[in-house]
Amino acid sequence: MKHLKKGKTLGRSRDQRRLLLKNLAESLILYEKIETTEAKAKLLRPLVEKMITRAKTDTLHNRRILLSRLPTENSVKKLLEVLGPRYKERPGGYVRIVKKGPRKGDGAKMVIIELVK
Repeated sequence: MKHLKKGKTLGRSRDQRRLLLKNLAESLILYEKIETTEAKAKLLRPLVEKMITRAKTDTLHNRRILLSRLPTENSVKKLLEVLGPRYKERPGGYVRIVKKGPRKGDGAKMVIIELVK
């Protein structure tokens, strides 16, 4: 039975989905703007917003939590040194999703997900 089974699976197992979202989050943090499908972007937005909220206060505890949720140290360093101070006064809403047209090959809905300036 599928009782209490919420959330999108993106046609992947749990481990594959976790790694996909980790890599998408790292790309968004490093490049500040990526193009992906709408379903992936909608799953990615809350994760990145929570990471940026954590990065506002640079403590050892927050650094270790971010290191456990991102694959490399470069993205954590950018979060804590660049993005955290940039959004210090902003109460939320750090990520914007802009819709594009469908992808030519399979017609998937494409979006640009970017960090708000």
